[in-house]
Amino acid sequence: MAVKDRFPRCQASLRCLAPLIGCLTLAVPLAALAQESSSLEPRVRFQTTMGDFVIELDSVRAPLTTANFLSYVREGFYDKTPFHRVIPNFVVQGGGYNADYSEKPLHGPIPNESGNGLSNSRGSVGMARGDSPHSATSQFYVNLNDNAGLNPLPSRWGYAVFGKVVEGMDVLDYMAHVATGAAGPFTADVPLKPILIKHAEILGEKPAATPAAAAPPAAPAAATSPAAEPPPAEAGQAETPPGEIPAEGQKAEPTGEARP
Repeated sequence: MAVKDRFPRCQASLRCLAPLIGCLTLAVPLAALAQESSSLEPRVRFQTTMGDFVIELDSVRAPLTTANFLSYVREGFYDKTPFHRVIPNFVVQGGGYNADYSEKPLHGPIPNESGNGLSNSRGSVGMARGDSPHSATSQFYVNLNDNAGLNPLPSRWGYAVFGKVVEGMDVLDYMAHVATGAAGPFTADVPLKPILIKHAEILGEKPAATPAAAAPPAAPAAATSPAAEPPPAEAGQAETPPGEIPAEGQKAEPTGEARP
């Protein structure tokens, strides 16, 4: 008997299992691809005093901007910061100031990724910056309209888009209709009733674990005389928020202002 005829049942079984093996082989890379896809488009929820909204970031087309933005979110940088610039049919901007409109300490500026093919269309999220094209740090804005004037041209840099609003655009539209005026160092466009970011979080990402608190020391033996009280703090040692509000006569525009 030929060798190939000795195992007919085995050969038939292998033919039956072949489709199943192929499906299992395909399922593994598909699962990995799905996980990779979600990490390439992280989502961040902003809880504000006027409601919540969610943005989806594009780490493929704007990898440096996305990484920079997520680092600020993880640090809790945006918590308790105001939207300091609100202009109907243009932008809602925030992410750089304390509640008293003093500037927050920042990381260094990042390269401008405005040539990534993403447009400043309604609902897109971009990085605010100063006159220098590579001066963006933490401030971001949401386009309330199609703002083609913020896109790059062959003759100049634009404003880098790195994401889009996927939930809560109505909240941002509502913000655009509040009364605005002068506040802090700004001469206009500041909501007269502050709109604060209560908390920003990366959806699906567990917050970093905080180290366990050390056990309290054992109680000391009873003292035979009263313990000395700590000296009172000296005048002028009160902690002040980082950053300074520009003095009168100095430039009062935000350093990260997004403008055409």
